[in-house]
Amino acid sequence: MSGGTTSLGPVAVHDDYRSEQLVDRLGIQIVRAEQGLVIGTMPVVGNRQPFGVLHGGANAVFAETLGSLAAYMAAGPGGNAVGLDLSCSHHRWVSHGVLTGTARALHEHQAVGTYEIAIEDERERRVCTALLTCSIRRAAAAHTPWRQP
Repeated sequence: MSGGTTSLGPVAVHDDYRSEQLVDRLGIQIVRAEQGLVIGTMPVVGNRQPFGVLHGGANAVFAETLGSLAAYMAAGPGGNAVGLDLSCSHHRWVSHGVLTGTARALHEHQAVGTYEIAIEDERERRVCTALLTCSIRRAAAAHTPWRQP
């Protein structure tokens, strides 16, 4: 692999790690990234288990990539986010094509965000539903303490 990813949506990849990106190995592409919504694609080819169907772990990486990017965007400039918990329900197997994943914010608060990630096949059939909870650390200047009215 030469070069590697220079960015993942709006997030720049550090020069030292460009050739080590899992998203490159899995073929994940970010199609849309905005506050509370991240959409991406991932091919089945190259992400199969020994029986020829999509590996469930590839679904998990795809889901966490999309949800973590949404959380990172919620953290804002100078902030950061990291996944705390991921659960995936695999609804059907897929043996070919390109999947589309959509991460939507269910809850974004000062320090925690929860995201539902729906992964669908080319016929818009749900392949996997994932739920990701992330710790969100906003930049100190952007931090607004909670105050009782």
